[in-house]
Amino acid sequence: MTEWFEKPVDAASVDALADAGYPRLLARLLALRQVTSETAEAYFAPALRDLAGPEGLPGVGAAVETILAAVRVRRKIVVFGDYDCDGVCATAILVRTLEALKASVVPFLPERLTEGYGMSGPSLARLLAEQPDVGLVVTVDNGINAVEQVAELKKRGIPVVVTDHHLPGPELPDCPVVNPKVAASAELEGLCGAGVAFLVAKALIDHAKAEGLYSGGSLAAPLLVLAGLATVTDIMPLRGQNRILVVSALRLFRKAAPIGLRELLDRASRFVTPTLGARDFGFLIGPRINAAGRMGSGMDALRLVLADDRETSRELARTVDQANVQRKNVEQTMTDEALVQIVPGAAAQVIDLPNGHPGVAGIVAARILERLATGGGKGPVPVCVVVGGHGSARAPDGYNVRDAFVACSALLLHYGGHAAAGGFSVKEGCLDAFRGAFAAACALQASVLPAAAGDQPVDAWVEASDLPLPIVERIQQMAPFGEGNPEPVFAARGVRLADVRPLGADGRHLQVSFRDGYPRAVWWSHGDQVERLRADAGHPYDIRFTVEVSTYGEPHVELRLLDLRPSVA
Repeated sequence: MTEWFEKPVDAASVDALADAGYPRLLARLLALRQVTSETAEAYFAPALRDLAGPEGLPGVGAAVETILAAVRVRRKIVVFGDYDCDGVCATAILVRTLEALKASVVPFLPERLTEGYGMSGPSLARLLAEQPDVGLVVTVDNGINAVEQVAELKKRGIPVVVTDHHLPGPELPDCPVVNPKVAASAELEGLCGAGVAFLVAKALIDHAKAEGLYSGGSLAAPLLVLAGLATVTDIMPLRGQNRILVVSALRLFRKAAPIGLRELLDRASRFVTPTLGARDFGFLIGPRINAAGRMGSGMDALRLVLADDRETSRELARTVDQANVQRKNVEQTMTDEALVQIVPGAAAQVIDLPNGHPGVAGIVAARILERLATGGGKGPVPVCVVVGGHGSARAPDGYNVRDAFVACSALLLHYGGHAAAGGFSVKEGCLDAFRGAFAAACALQASVLPAAAGDQPVDAWVEASDLPLPIVERIQQMAPFGEGNPEPVFAARGVRLADVRPLGADGRHLQVSFRDGYPRAVWWSHGDQVERLRADAGHPYDIRFTVEVSTYGEPHVELRLLDLRPSVA
């Protein structure tokens, strides 16, 4: 059985934080995140004045000069972005900046379903057909591996600037490149595409002012909002510079966000929260922008972000929100169909959904992986969801799906990704063979996994008395949570259920009440377990959860269940 274990922590660091006045549980949480008594104050209050300048990004000078050269002579500039939230925000940042410089600028996004990610052959062909008079192409959130496409543009006499944050291949494009994964100061290595675009935009405005090309006001506030939103949705490490970006974006959102984003949040929110959190970016706004690209065209989301008037913004917000409704409906249908295909005890799950939507396959694979992780048994294994021969994979810690693809490469047309996630296309008629080969490759990986590879760490084992409202309010001040600054996860032993009921219009979620003083909990996407839990309500359970302060009624502590299992105590 998967074990839950308390993360080890440096006791001296905890003692120093406690001596500095931090409650013991909070001191433990801070020490686990390498926050010391000396850095705690800055951690709780990230300051915009500490945001790094663009000079920490090598290549930014050449990029700015190339762009301003096009601005001076009014050559048409195409900003080539991406269809996800990071790409949409990065595109909007650079388009808004170039518009402020009175440049001739046109945004361009590839079509996910027909052209794929980035500057592919098909997307470049469409760009040249739609914009035959393009005089400069500037990529955002892509382009670092578009060596052939950049060469083709240069052959046509069209200069290119690449701004990106993805890992480079063995060869760089032959053009100015701004990418913290290629070269940057250590503090900027974790920027997303929109974060890079923000610093390029700042450098553009600074240089334009010095040359007398720009005399307008600051663009920083709305562009900061876009960079911070993208940082959360692209799952960047929320440390250092990224933490400053996100905190600043959350503070500025209500008054400085593009009107389209504010309209989208209004549609996504059932109630007005007094303060925004990273969860609002990551679970309300970001998925809706992503849904536009998944279900159709990311241009709808980009038009929303670039909209200037309320009427247009409301109409586009309605369109984008409807795409998310469609995405959720398709996701639920595909997940239900996928659950039926799970093979108990298999070394990997390869699920074929011929009537599914390829833009949702990765989300469904993640949902199945989550279900395997909480379903007991031998624990989670890699999951592939295939739609029309094209698949997306997700894997738990310890596995590497890209290595598994390599072992199956003779059965694939192409593949890519990294340890936790990837995409692939299966040769016609080879799906069954791939299923066996992929499972065999994953079984081989499992055979050398450490015995505790599937175990679940928690920040602390707690009792109900450890989580009064003031302590949970301080824990919430550790936000924004995300990659690099994980939301604290707790566990409790021997908890007894008091009431279990469906939650949501369709009963997809659960509301769980406990005895012994524990706060009420919500368990997302587990509504199908209501009858099982009611039948076993008399048994003690161990629970894993996060905590938050709910503002429904008087502020109170509420749990977010991650896992619930019969007590092993």
